[in-house]
Amino acid sequence: MKKIPLILIPGLLCDHALWEHQAASLARVAECIFTDKHMQFESIEQIANAVVADAPPRFALAGLSMGGYVALEISRKHGERVERLALADTSARADTVEQTERRERLIALCHQGKFADVNELLFSVLVQPGRLNDEELKRRIVDMAERIGPEVFIRQQKAIMGRRDQLPNLADIECPSLVVCGEQDQITPLECSQEMAAKIEKSELAVIADCGHMSTMEQPERTSAILLDWIMASH
Repeated sequence: MKKIPLILIPGLLCDHALWEHQAASLARVAECIFTDKHMQFESIEQIANAVVADAPPRFALAGLSMGGYVALEISRKHGERVERLALADTSARADTVEQTERRERLIALCHQGKFADVNELLFSVLVQPGRLNDEELKRRIVDMAERIGPEVFIRQQKAIMGRRDQLPNLADIECPSLVVCGEQDQITPLECSQEMAAKIEKSELAVIADCGHMSTMEQPERTSAILLDWIMASH
């Protein structure tokens, strides 16, 4: 069986480690391609263009959180090249005023040299409440953030704040699509995923119990199994 190219786009303050379990689980059916373009530009559109510039002619695409914003922009501009689409713990909506204000407060903390405080604040909402004392999970998430650092974080937040509203474009997505969400996701709540699944014609919604925003790391086995079914359905 020929492996399908699968581009994995991480989220804010995340790198390849976000997808490690999934890449290992999907290795027999997919050629997993990690991208770091989400760290390099100040707009979602620029990131999307850079990902596609390095991509095979046809590919499957999976993005979590900020990675989902990029995946939706790729689908909008280059939908004919996307064979399958997976959107995990993300939203098609533009930032609200309140969300932008929170992001600006976090950016201000970075400028004050308080990046460690940013990581503490983010972790408190990234995972479901029952995992807040999971030191191993916290270490892995904070390690990613520290590898990326405050300068990239600021760049990423500017890109996220400036992203377009993708809701009007969801009906144009024609490829088989998967929408995944942790049931206790506080950052992009379940209603955001339900909304996307309702508007994308060929889509399935998978809700993961006992899971917050970081589904690939909080519930790696379950998330990998869902993604494996999604990829296998194309063969």
